[in-house]
Amino acid sequence: MVGVDISGRHEEAGEYLMVAAAVHAVVDSTRIRSVEGMGFATSRAQPTLDATLAVVAEAVAELPNTPDGPVVSERGEFYEEPAERVELEFRPPFKYIESIAERETVQAAHYAAYAARELLL
Repeated sequence: MVGVDISGRHEEAGEYLMVAAAVHAVVDSTRIRSVEGMGFATSRAQPTLDATLAVVAEAVAELPNTPDGPVVSERGEFYEEPAERVELEFRPPFKYIESIAERETVQAAHYAAYAARELLL
């Protein structure tokens, strides 16, 4: 599965800098067993739904290997849009967090996106 997160969807000094991270992990129901790779992408676009989807899709495309499982995020990442709408942008399929391991993987993506953004500032 792939956990995704975006850091920086807020305006600072009249600019935006969104950094998306995608963490490809092998998980069981309660934990991450291994991390297979990470992908990152940046955008200076205003954080609309389309811009958010595009930067996350780019981060997923940057993964070293195509994942077997779904792309997973928190509901708020895509402005509470239904999973069916968000899924149109991703291959593999998309869903919102359902398990502890999925939450842990999205949390890892959160830390990665935040750290990468801090390096770019």
